[in-house]
Amino acid sequence: MGSLLVVMIVAGLAFFYWSAGRAAAERAEALGRDACQAAGVQWLDQSVHAAGLRLQRGESGWLGFERTFRFEYSYDGSDRHVGRLVLREGRLVAFVGPTRAANVVQLH
Repeated sequence: MGSLLVVMIVAGLAFFYWSAGRAAAERAEALGRDACQAAGVQWLDQSVHAAGLRLQRGESGWLGFERTFRFEYSYDGSDRHVGRLVLREGRLVAFVGPTRAANVVQLH
């Protein structure tokens, strides 16, 4: 009876970890797609890839996971650049990738 309880607790923790990881990946995917759209670049592969996971203390003081994701984008379809997102507690804390170009004045 005791071993069944342990198995159920471990299964519950594994499900919680998997579910939180999927939610973070979906959030990172939306952020990457929106950043590419706002910058006017092509979002390649329509996905993000988990690149790192570490324990980090959040603003509340509790330990939680900080998840790093990478994605790829292109300016003209023939080049590839790598962007990176870092999420902590479901919030974006770092971003490296395409940005909206400032108003550029072209002189002829």
